[in-house]
Amino acid sequence: MLNERRVSFKNGGISGMDIRELTCIRCPIGCQIKVEMENGEVKSVTGNSCPRGEEYAVSEVTHPSRIVTSLVRIKGGERPVVSVKTASDVPKEKMMDVISALKGIELTAPVHIGDVVIKDVAGCGADVVVTSDIPEGE
Repeated sequence: MLNERRVSFKNGGISGMDIRELTCIRCPIGCQIKVEMENGEVKSVTGNSCPRGEEYAVSEVTHPSRIVTSLVRIKGGERPVVSVKTASDVPKEKMMDVISALKGIELTAPVHIGDVVIKDVAGCGADVVVTSDIPEGE
C-alpha cells in the first residue's frame, strides 16, 4: 500500500520547496523515504537503505506508474470471470483508460495464464494478460 505525505514550504519557508514522504515498496523493509523537490525537480532522496529505494522514490514523484488488475467475463468456463493484469506498469494517469478498455471484454474458455487479452492497452505499451487458468465448463 502506498503511503505518501506532502509537506510544502511557503510563507517563511523556501518558496517552491516540497518534501514528499513515501513508504518504499521495492522490498519487504518498507523504508520511510523523504524526497526533497524544488520547482518540480528532485533535489535529494533520504531514508532509503538501498539504491532501489532511491530509484523507486524518484520514479514515484516524477512519473508514477502502477500494475492494473481487474476481472473480465469468460464464456463457457468453470467460473464466470477471470483475473487479468497489465504485464508491466502503466502511467498512473492511464489507469482509468485501461479499466475502460476492459469494459465489455468477454473471453471464451479455455484461457491460460499469460494469454494476451489486449495488446498495448490504451496506447501505453503494456499488454493485459490472464493471470489464472480457466478450463471449459461442463
